[in-house]
Amino acid sequence: MKQNRQLLVLTHLSQLLDFVTGIGGFIVPLILWLTKKDEVLDMDAHGKAILNFRISMFIYILICIPLILLLGLGILGLIAIGFFYLIFPIINAVKASNNEAPSYPFSINFIK
Repeated sequence: MKQNRQLLVLTHLSQLLDFVTGIGGFIVPLILWLTKKDEVLDMDAHGKAILNFRISMFIYILICIPLILLLGLGILGLIAIGFFYLIFPIINAVKASNNEAPSYPFSINFIK
């Protein structure tokens, strides 16, 4: 296994493709993780953290949609999720460049 911090950083930042393509922020990290998890040191841990975060945020979005009808609480939830989608990939890209473990709050561990 080789260490490739730039690829780990790119994997975290690729989540921001959602703001451009809509779904690329899930597909690109998934493909990078599946193809490089056995070749790049720490890719497995970073990839799992990203996918757990993405799946968790999708579930939270699904919960927020019906809450829009309840006093607009869902709108606040969607704004918070949008903020998380923007900030946490950047924070974890910096952590990956510093050789630190990824940390995505509010993530449910679906993939262990």
